[in-house]
Amino acid sequence: MQPFALNYARPAVESDATTPYVYDCGLQLNVLRDGRVAARDHSLLRELGTTVSTAGSKTHFDD
Repeated sequence: MQPFALNYARPAVESDATTPYVYDCGLQLNVLRDGRVAARDHSLLRELGTTVSTAGSKTHFDD
C-alpha cells in the first residue's frame, strides 16, 4: 500500500538563487558567512523577509 502523500510528492526544484546564509547543524540555525545568526541581521530580514531553510527536515524524521 502506497501512502497517500506519495501520490502528490514532487522532486525539489533547484533554485539558481544564492542565499547569504547557510544552515549550521551544530547550532540548528541559519548563520551568515561571518558566523552571525541570520535571524538577527535586520537588514537581511528586511531584504528577504525570512531566513528559510530545510532545518526542520534535517532534524525531524517525521516531517
